[in-house]
Amino acid sequence: MAAMTDRSAAPVRVLVVDDDALVRAGLTMMLNEFDDIEVVGVAGDGADVPAAVNRHRPDVVLMDIRMPGVDGLTATERLCVRPDPPEVIILTTFDTDRHIRRALRVGASGFLLKHTPPAQIARAVRLVADGEPMLSPDVIRRVMAFAAEPEPDPRRDRARELLGRLSDAERSVALLVGQGRTNQEIGRELLMSTATVKAYMTRILTKLDLTNRVQVALLVHDAR
Repeated sequence: MAAMTDRSAAPVRVLVVDDDALVRAGLTMMLNEFDDIEVVGVAGDGADVPAAVNRHRPDVVLMDIRMPGVDGLTATERLCVRPDPPEVIILTTFDTDRHIRRALRVGASGFLLKHTPPAQIARAVRLVADGEPMLSPDVIRRVMAFAAEPEPDPRRDRARELLGRLSDAERSVALLVGQGRTNQEIGRELLMSTATVKAYMTRILTKLDLTNRVQVALLVHDAR
């Protein structure tokens, strides 16, 4: 059996939630090999989590994401708003940015991938039970990338959304308008006649609900 950690309290009580019976059995067998961890219950769907938590009073819930009824992220969100909820570690094969962001936003204390070695899963259970968050190295890198993202800019985002309504050719004309080019200059740049450029401008103003090319230029500037 694995050596005890410094925890002097009772073993960490764990609820395993996964729709795959083999995964549940494997995690139960693996975690029960550690003297300071006890799997006290299992559940096969997020819908079963509230009753299982009431029945087994776990310290930590190991939660899968993809389940046929209530998914693990929804179950986590519902669980974390309860008084004195258990800690939740998402244990999944799905590690998209969307899943990571939502898991952390709804209150999960950990996010691990299912290929994580058993000793690391056990360590995560101990740390989370002691109030320490635990993320897999891949997830930590993703979170650091999130932190490095520029602050949201509603005006920029709105300008980009509007320009995204244009066809490629219309957007090319709009970008050159943003550089202060005349219709003739735009025509030479894009190999169009001046009449064609004017026709594109008319469509751009109509699509974007603008009245003149200055507004188009300002929109292009805001989108940068």
